[in-house]
Amino acid sequence: MAATTGTIKIGISACLLGRPVRFNGGHKASQLCMEVLSQHFEFIALCPEQAIGLGTPRPPIRLVGDPQSPRAKGTVNRELDVSEALSAYGQQAAAKLHDICGYILMQKSPSCGMERVKVYQDDGHPAEGGGRGLFAAALMRERPDLPVEEDGRLNDPVLRENFITRIFVYAEWRRLLQAGLTRSALMAFHARYKYQLMATSRVHYQLLGRAVAQSADTPLQQFAPWYFSQLMTALKQPASRGSHSNVLQHISGYLKHVLSSSERQELQHLIEQYRLGIVPLVVPLTLIKHHFRRHPDAYIEQQAYLQPHPEKLGLRNAL
Repeated sequence: MAATTGTIKIGISACLLGRPVRFNGGHKASQLCMEVLSQHFEFIALCPEQAIGLGTPRPPIRLVGDPQSPRAKGTVNRELDVSEALSAYGQQAAAKLHDICGYILMQKSPSCGMERVKVYQDDGHPAEGGGRGLFAAALMRERPDLPVEEDGRLNDPVLRENFITRIFVYAEWRRLLQAGLTRSALMAFHARYKYQLMATSRVHYQLLGRAVAQSADTPLQQFAPWYFSQLMTALKQPASRGSHSNVLQHISGYLKHVLSSSERQELQHLIEQYRLGIVPLVVPLTLIKHHFRRHPDAYIEQQAYLQPHPEKLGLRNAL
């Protein structure tokens, strides 16, 4: 089952919660964040541009120069340069918000944009590919394992489900650390996320499986951060219909001796229909859960893959 959500905190660009903090005094209220995700998470809202002393309303800033290391300068007052201030605030936020388990950023923003933010060149045209907002860049540099997404990308059901899944993984890991991580707890955590890992990265599934099995001689304080970083890197890769289907086949293997021939055929038919894009993931998963309620299996029961986030979110209805 998914972890309890009551105390999970997520950082968010304040304008996405309808706060009038943008340069023009407006906001970019996100219905998803305000009406759906707010029921499951506690939002910690920040506006980097306000935080560094820029007023509201204010002349806008934009990124200029090298897309790999742009500067944030005023569009009206070209002498205004808030590059260091935004980067420093990103570092401060990363340290201060030590208890957040994710961050939702405002897209295209010179402070908060995660990718493809316009970076203007001397000729007045934006560079191909764009860059990253300076607050966002500093935050992600300081907290590389933290799940981070932009509001616009969350409109994609695959990216949305992937992001929310990573938040719950991150939150569960934090609880393990707070309780005092042991080697047995790490191994149980890895076993719980075995199929989630298989669905996203077969390479990391094999790599981390071997690493955990051979970790006895490596100090836990050295192994654990490496392991979690590798896990979060793997989980950034969204699962495909093919990889989900593979996991469903693996899990259904635990039922082969308890289901009738017709029940097995029905389950295989639904897995194939999902693989072909005819039905969403929730359809074969619902049948699998039904069979395991009738025929419990202790190992499968602990697998986060079956319900990595609250069912009420309905995230797998659109996959």
